[in-house]
Amino acid sequence: MSQPSLSELPDLPSISPVSSRLDNEITHAIDTKTKPPGSLGRVEQLAAQIARVQQTLTPVMDSCSLTIFAADHGIAKAGVSAFPQEVSRQMVLNFLAGGAAANVFAGTQGIEVQVVDAGLAGEPLAHGQLISRNIAPGTASFLDGPAMTEDQLASCLQHGAELGASAPGDAVAFGEMGIANTSAAAMLAHKLSGEPVQRFVGRGTGVDDNGLERKIKILNAASARTPDTLNPAQVMAEYGGFEINMMAGAMLGAAAGGRVVLVDGTIATAAAMAAIRLNPQARDYLVFSHASGDAGHDAMIAALNVRPLLDLDLRLGEGTGALLAWPLLKCAAAMLCDMASFDSAGISGKA
Repeated sequence: MSQPSLSELPDLPSISPVSSRLDNEITHAIDTKTKPPGSLGRVEQLAAQIARVQQTLTPVMDSCSLTIFAADHGIAKAGVSAFPQEVSRQMVLNFLAGGAAANVFAGTQGIEVQVVDAGLAGEPLAHGQLISRNIAPGTASFLDGPAMTEDQLASCLQHGAELGASAPGDAVAFGEMGIANTSAAAMLAHKLSGEPVQRFVGRGTGVDDNGLERKIKILNAASARTPDTLNPAQVMAEYGGFEINMMAGAMLGAAAGGRVVLVDGTIATAAAMAAIRLNPQARDYLVFSHASGDAGHDAMIAALNVRPLLDLDLRLGEGTGALLAWPLLKCAAAMLCDMASFDSAGISGKA
């Protein structure tokens, strides 16, 4: 089966480079607030990033939304997860009923949650609040061959870009659900970075020591099936999940719309790696929310050379870490907009 080249993909969203035109003014505005320069640490860096994305000294961070992408994975049948595949479907129903951690965290902040069926196994779910973009009832097992076809990858990216562009909010967050998707994420990170696969393998939903050893063995075998060097589209088709690839498309679509994108944990970071490889301009729009407690996430963060905002030992996914980071974006923008300067407050500056 031939696999896609970048030229064979649908037209990806055009993302404007983040301009440095206002950099000196942004730095001056932050440094002259009523505080010692740099004393608000990474909040100042975050404020500068938001201001650069929005190209204004008075950025707006009033609203955020969460989109959760769900799909199943053929590799689950190889025994890489501690939970059965039907949990993906059951958790989607839990999201729709408002009973998951992501719903609770979003609800406390008035954040809208939408759920997307990107490729759940079984009969289509009929629910008025579910967004159906089902590519197929789960991917094929990437142990034996490509996880998806060229056309399926193209559909993932197209649907994702449209959903990312239309998601409401000054910032957007993306979450996921899919039994065995930590295996897909590990393979994406491994093939995109060239680092050994075991660096990116964690316990996922909680496999024991024997399960972890088996998972690494299976993923190494899957890795050996393809050449070491693949382009990003080939990596995504060979090893990605429908929900992960659709999320990558959503990140591109949101960035093309000039929105800040809150990147969640392990699975979302793998999607971000793919999105950046497809369009490096996306990188400046991404805010990495937290350092996951899942072992593989540390290696992803190192490969990207980024520093997440929070470190709370989270490893749930669903967008929970992104939701917890959202108040920091609100505070960073408010600092730049509302905090007095030494001149406006009539306070003497540094002697």
